Amino acid sequence: MSKLPLDRIIEGDCVAEMAALPEGSIDLVFADPPYNLQLKGDLHRPNNSLVDAVDNDWDRFDSFAAYDAFTRAWLGQARRVLKPDGAIWVIGSYHNIFRVGAILQDLGFWILNDVVWRKTNPMPNFRGKRLCNAHETLIWAARSETARATFNYDALKQLNEGLQMRSDWLLPICSGAERLKTGAGGKAHPTQKPEALLHRVLVGASNAGDLVLDPFFGTGTTGAVAKRLGRHFIGIEREADYVAVARDRIAAVTSHDRESLRVTASKRAEPRIPFGQLVERRLLEPGEVLVSANGRHTARVRADGSLVAAHTTGSIHQVGAELEGAPSCNGWTYWHFRRDGRPVPIDVLRQQLRAELRD
Repeated sequence: MSKLPLDRIIEGDCVAEMAALPEGSIDLVFADPPYNLQLKGDLHRPNNSLVDAVDNDWDRFDSFAAYDAFTRAWLGQARRVLKPDGAIWVIGSYHNIFRVGAILQDLGFWILNDVVWRKTNPMPNFRGKRLCNAHETLIWAARSETARATFNYDALKQLNEGLQMRSDWLLPICSGAERLKTGAGGKAHPTQKPEALLHRVLVGASNAGDLVLDPFFGTGTTGAVAKRLGRHFIGIEREADYVAVARDRIAAVTSHDRESLRVTASKRAEPRIPFGQLVERRLLEPGEVLVSANGRHTARVRADGSLVAAHTTGSIHQVGAELEGAPSCNGWTYWHFRRDGRPVPIDVLRQQLRAELRD
């Protein structure tokens, strides 16, 4: 990673600049490519005032074939630079996201989810000829079908007040103080994404210290959120004006401290701690008596980490199941030890050892 342009913005063409990056060096790609909106002429409100729509040269393509060729080129490079267990998030609208999704699959990416970002304050449809376009779509895809992409399920659950995070996200568009402006007071970028959207993506799909690549960096939303959350970033942007804005923006960002950046870990990702380690470390002593959560049963700890009860011996799980006449038992929550006269779940000791491993 030391040879990579960490935490830098590269000014240039995304395909050429990605081609210069080492293969298998990136943990996560977040891409907000041109939408190919195909606007023909100016767009006006009912009062005839002009809508500040996307009419930049970077969003113009001669044909769908030209757009598809561009998409294959940058997605191909993105897949090349991703680590084997890397993943990509791509955001788009109905103009382009279906073409992007098909090409993702053609190139060997494995789609994990599509996410609907439902905007709380969308721009109305001024002509009244279509539905108000109130959402954009994100595709989350692993590099391959066998890739084990990072997914911080429990962290996203915490973001959602303890409920499983759904694939429809209700968030406002970028506005107010967050919307970057030019010296003349106009929008610095027509499609600036809200930091809340990137916060959710990076918390859910990356870890502190990971390297995130954004090949369409714009005014640097990905970089700003990555820096704040303790991730490294590489941004690629061809427009010099956007690069200047992004550099100033990111320079003003302060990273959170290490403890604040920790998120709720998935139980599957936690290191395995055998019960016997509690005995080896003298957190529990041989001969110490454990009591069941319901208070009806006791068992004695043995030197090898097994338990012995009235008519059975075995692991903390086996003995608990036998005593309860149940097919299985989670011994970590079933058994308690006494400290200061109060029962405490033995899982508290397991979490203590896990915390030591994280530190």
